[in-house]
Amino acid sequence: MAAQRKRGAASAPRGEPAEQRERDILAAAVRVLARKGYHGCRISDVAREAGVAYGLVYHYFRNKDALLETVFRAGWGQFMAGIRGAAEPDRPLSEGLVALARVVLEAWRREPQAVRVLILEIARGAGGRIHRQRLFEESVGVLRGLFERARGRGELRAGMDPQLAAVLLFGALETALTACVLGALNPGSQAELERAASGVAETFLHGVCAVR
Repeated sequence: MAAQRKRGAASAPRGEPAEQRERDILAAAVRVLARKGYHGCRISDVAREAGVAYGLVYHYFRNKDALLETVFRAGWGQFMAGIRGAAEPDRPLSEGLVALARVVLEAWRREPQAVRVLILEIARGAGGRIHRQRLFEESVGVLRGLFERARGRGELRAGMDPQLAAVLLFGALETALTACVLGALNPGSQAELERAASGVAETFLHGVCAVR
């Protein structure tokens, strides 16, 4: 502990703004976590990837858990802003589902390494300080509002519980991201992304069985 406190007390070098150095370290952490996973990642790996002294990482982050938590929170607010925008009140349910799937798939196309860390590390339990239940409830709450408004407009099937629909949609969106991470889905171009987003929404709305 004494050694860690000593490293943490190291002063940051002059020159590059502190905010930029922190962003560089976070970007390096994402790359290392995506390659090695949480348990294989070491602070020294992050320092080497960022091209900074080992002690400088501890200047900004107390330990690996704090680093992972910051990596996650740096992207979570932006991701949730996209989800809330897609679930805006005046959008019909079918359009909202396509928009939600588009946000999720675009996140993968834009930041594949960050999404890999989210799916393979944070969702599987790495980083004990991240309150997964609260984050799950936040996401499902936004989706539940989408279905409640759809019910008010007569778009939701009679007897369908908005909470259950929200939980199932959350699972469908998370599975779509997991498929991207594992290579089962690869929306590389904008046209492919739009087709995949429409397919996710269509499958959720109408299932896969032919109408007889």
